[in-house]
Amino acid sequence: MSEMSAAWSNLNFISIAIAAAFLVSVVQGVLRGGSGSARRLVAMLTDGLIALISIYAAWKGVQLVSPLLQAWLKQQNLQIPAAPMGMFKQLYYTMVTSVRDFPLLRFGVLFLIGYVVIKQLLHVLLDPLLRRVLAQRIALRQSAGGPTLLSSTAGAALGAVVGAARALMLIAVLFIFVTFFPHTPVASYIQASQMYQKGAEKVIAPFTGDFLAEKAPVFTRAVEQEFGNILQRKYEVLDANIPDDISAAAREVTAAGTTDEDKARLLYQWVGTRVQYDWDKVNLYEQQRIWREQTPEDTFATRKGVCIDYSRLYAVMARSVGLDVKVVTGLGYDGQGSYGPHAWNEVYLKETDSWVPLDSTWVASGGNWFNPPNFDQTHIKEA
Repeated sequence: MSEMSAAWSNLNFISIAIAAAFLVSVVQGVLRGGSGSARRLVAMLTDGLIALISIYAAWKGVQLVSPLLQAWLKQQNLQIPAAPMGMFKQLYYTMVTSVRDFPLLRFGVLFLIGYVVIKQLLHVLLDPLLRRVLAQRIALRQSAGGPTLLSSTAGAALGAVVGAARALMLIAVLFIFVTFFPHTPVASYIQASQMYQKGAEKVIAPFTGDFLAEKAPVFTRAVEQEFGNILQRKYEVLDANIPDDISAAAREVTAAGTTDEDKARLLYQWVGTRVQYDWDKVNLYEQQRIWREQTPEDTFATRKGVCIDYSRLYAVMARSVGLDVKVVTGLGYDGQGSYGPHAWNEVYLKETDSWVPLDSTWVASGGNWFNPPNFDQTHIKEA
């Protein structure tokens, strides 16, 4: 029994999936016969050709359309209203302003739309013609009584071609994932597959050369930064409306401050000492998976919340006195050797022309969490 368990645990399901992509196609080829497999191969070649044309056309089209769309959106001068908004209105302002301000998101949205539209048009216009031309060149005749031995053999050969193509497509997708996320457990598991290793080393890597290895880290960092900006925009929209009582409290708290840093520190101390950590909210989520969403106004009224509530309240109060501030999400050190989900803030100080981090949630735990040295060792931004 233990030997079976060990053998099962040693199986690599990536290898199984790659092998299955090949073998299933061979079996299908035998059952379909030569002509049936030829039609399947024609269909794959046609779809692949149309997909390549669609990708290239969408890529070139987006390069032309993206700056025009950005310019048009800027001309609309869309501003997030400082008033209560419903869910759909919040989604609208988050999406439209993000597309306007964040180039990678704008490129991705336009590329997806362009690819789908162009591919559908090409299928309507070219699909019948391409299938007919390719079928005339490689189709094999099948007898009316079903696949013969010769037909089945031909079908198996064509099925092997189809299977090899499917297996390589799967390896290519896995190769891209491993390139962009090399340090994840999933990437390690993928790389443990001998079938993946051979396909990646013998086919994919020689074809791509050093391009992905050189460009992937730069692109990944850009995506991470833009994703963080989109999350920040979400909170800007959610908390655009600043209640009068919160604004008045922020002005009172920062009345003695003469610089941005003075005001930011005063708010950091006030939020960190006036709001109590809501352990009941944490326990409710951990034990029953029930999450109580609350607004900064709720946190201000109850004086209770968790890290995201501290951070959103701090951001609203800071903006009400003219500070530029962000809500940052990621992982925070729990003091017991591991990290857990956490949220904090970054505030811009004009005096030093810099963004500095702060964590008002941790004020009660002691220590200085307003731009201390090595802040990034205990706080890891979400990627």
